[in-house]
Amino acid sequence: MTLNEAILEYKDYMHQREKSLKTIEGYMQDLNYFRKWLEKEWNGPVYMEDLSFNDVGSFLRYLKEEKNYKAASRKRMSSALKMFFRFAWKRKFCSEDIASEIEDVKCIPKEREYMTEEEALEFISNIRHKVVKVLAYTLFYTGMRLSEALSLTDADVDMKNCWINIRMGKGGKSRKVPICSKLKTILADYMQWKAEGTRFFATSKTGALSKARVQSAIRETREKTGTKKNITAHVFRHSFASELVKRDVNIVSISKLLGHSNLKTTSIYTHASDEQLKEAIKVL
Repeated sequence: MTLNEAILEYKDYMHQREKSLKTIEGYMQDLNYFRKWLEKEWNGPVYMEDLSFNDVGSFLRYLKEEKNYKAASRKRMSSALKMFFRFAWKRKFCSEDIASEIEDVKCIPKEREYMTEEEALEFISNIRHKVVKVLAYTLFYTGMRLSEALSLTDADVDMKNCWINIRMGKGGKSRKVPICSKLKTILADYMQWKAEGTRFFATSKTGALSKARVQSAIRETREKTGTKKNITAHVFRHSFASELVKRDVNIVSISKLLGHSNLKTTSIYTHASDEQLKEAIKVL
């Protein structure tokens, strides 16, 4: 069996396990990068029974030393290869248990860019695109990912009971996020003038709102305000989590609101300001 055939078998397996399309796409991109690199090294097709850990090790060194990939990217690649070769070993596609020898790439997570509520509201007030402005408020007050917000339909937003139903979050998971009083006022006004469309966030021209248009509007606002922070749509999600942490909300609740399955992931979104650090040592 060739490496390409094994990768396609793994793709079918992920579909059977009902992995999200985005997850499958990410794995395929990484695995096919590995395959193309190896086929170039071997000057021809690669067969599973000929593979060894040395091939994986050489690839990961190539990413680090020649391509200068950051640790986070190499960690993702390493994880994809480990999962694939674990599958291949169970299916007896390869002659040795390569997955057991692949070590995790050490990656020290960096604190994420974020804004205080005051900074976020000031930034949003300068967004000229009316629908993107409402979207930005929604991201900040719910912690949703941009892809989740853009996928919302009118039926997903329950104004009566104050809930937003996220039906296809990361990993294909669903969750509910409450609508706070501040956001309810904003959304109630938006629903008076919103355009008809297939999505909750829609323009009259397309009946939806594109990721590119949102990114463009935020970039324009960043340039207009001259902020030194690299504000993106995802920064509103970081800011949401940081505000809740600052107000002593239980991290388990924050994790559920963000749709995380691991508290370790949520901890990346927590920050300590200089003022909080000064307050902390006052107990001494």
